[in-house]
Amino acid sequence: MQSQPINFQPPTEDAAPILLPVTTALFADRADRFAALASGHSLGDWLDFLGQISRAQHDALKTLPALPLPDATTLDQARTHGMPPLNIAFRPAAWREVLRQIARELAKAAPDGARKALDALLVADDAWLDKLADTLLSGELEAGDAAELPFVAAALQVVFTQLASQLDASQLQKLDAHGVCPCCGSPAVASVVRLGAAINNLRYLHCSLCNTEWNVPRATCTACDTDKEVALQEVEGSSGQKSGAVRAETCDACKSYLKIVYQEKDPRVDPVADDLATLALDMLVDEAGYQRSGPNLLLIGAYSG
Repeated sequence: MQSQPINFQPPTEDAAPILLPVTTALFADRADRFAALASGHSLGDWLDFLGQISRAQHDALKTLPALPLPDATTLDQARTHGMPPLNIAFRPAAWREVLRQIARELAKAAPDGARKALDALLVADDAWLDKLADTLLSGELEAGDAAELPFVAAALQVVFTQLASQLDASQLQKLDAHGVCPCCGSPAVASVVRLGAAINNLRYLHCSLCNTEWNVPRATCTACDTDKEVALQEVEGSSGQKSGAVRAETCDACKSYLKIVYQEKDPRVDPVADDLATLALDMLVDEAGYQRSGPNLLLIGAYSG
């Protein structure tokens, strides 16, 4: 594992502070990225199945109607008090049908390790599904429910991505806690240094739930806000070369880390897919004493075999 200091580059005034998810392509592009990453990878079968989950998310989102947003009073209160406008404790009932649709699609060709969980979800009542959602979003995981949680996460991502895409970005504001999504209050899964006219070379955190992105200056710890003890870590390939497309941003002040992906190195990088394809980097920084500051919801309770 190699470490290097970060060259700080502040955002420009023209940069959009918040990027709402583009629902037409987000999950389809992620599915394609998983498929590309799976080729020749030691975890290729798992990554390929994650791509199938992303494809099922795309299909579910295409048929999902517009969802009711919080009323004007709630939105005004959120802006006034610096709170996210979407409350993950109040989920649209549509999320359960999205879950069942995803489960039906995946069950057609699921690996043995996932089929039992999918079958259980298809016969589950609403109360148990809501219990699973509460378990996932609270982080208070129960081992007996672990196998179902990635699919629950997939359905919740579809619904909250749709909700976030319907918001008015000009009416949103970044929160005091840099690592928290300004739309739904969920932690970031990773960050991405983007290409683009107004946002070129700027770092955006990517929400683990609703896929919203928000700009946070580079060389700043997204967990404790310090800019004094932050460094980038990466893993050498078998040939000794370092692509630099995925790194871990570590902070010695709070001993946390979060992945960061670079479109300059590979325009196709996806903060969710590339995060899961680089678990070796997580192992290295974990062994070095750092703790991850945000989850990848598709990894929680992931099946094996």
